[in-house]
Amino acid sequence: MLKVENVAASYGSIVALKSVSLEVYEGEIVTIVGANGAGKTTLLSCISGLMPYKGSIAFKGEKLGGKIDSAGIVERGVIQVPEGRQIFSDMTVHENLLMGAYSRKKGDNIQPELDEVYELFPRLAERRDQKGGSLSGGEQQMLAMGRAIMAKPKLLLLDEPSMGLAPIVVNDIFATIRKLNHEKGVTIVLIEQNARLALKTADRAYVIETGAVQLSGDAKQLASNPRVRDLYLGG
Repeated sequence: MLKVENVAASYGSIVALKSVSLEVYEGEIVTIVGANGAGKTTLLSCISGLMPYKGSIAFKGEKLGGKIDSAGIVERGVIQVPEGRQIFSDMTVHENLLMGAYSRKKGDNIQPELDEVYELFPRLAERRDQKGGSLSGGEQQMLAMGRAIMAKPKLLLLDEPSMGLAPIVVNDIFATIRKLNHEKGVTIVLIEQNARLALKTADRAYVIETGAVQLSGDAKQLASNPRVRDLYLGG
């Protein structure tokens, strides 16, 4: 579904990605593991068309970038939930969700996705008329994911969904991630600071260090790799 080949990106003179190649197959969860500053978020920004890069990124055989800008990438079903949620604080929960459907075709029936979001996240249904900025951190993460669902994602890019959340909320968020994948068939690329949880959740994994892929393979097998255990799982 997604093919990244020799992608390099920089912030001025600072090299963020050197030559990253990876593949994501339809129906799987792929996690990208690495320390802060390894280039994980930069890679998602390149896939989403938010950052210039060298190399090639293709979605379902079609090359992204160039004439296909970030809006065109969203229209094709590649939807990112950014680090830090980035919801619209002054809009209500319901209005935030409607914004998620902004890229869909005029006249498209969005009610099924609204019902799905409120079923997945009952707390959002309870708070549908509350301002987004008044929600707890966990509820804001639910709202950010719900907003992404409204766009009918084929490929969902999740950037640090557990950041700053209590463990019980993290469990709820990851249960929803698994449900979206297993029951709804959404393909997911996951960046997550909790490497143990990410590797437990994913089918396959890539380990990025200093802007380059150093290891890749079955997520459960990588979780038992001594190097991965020492660097990311606390030994």
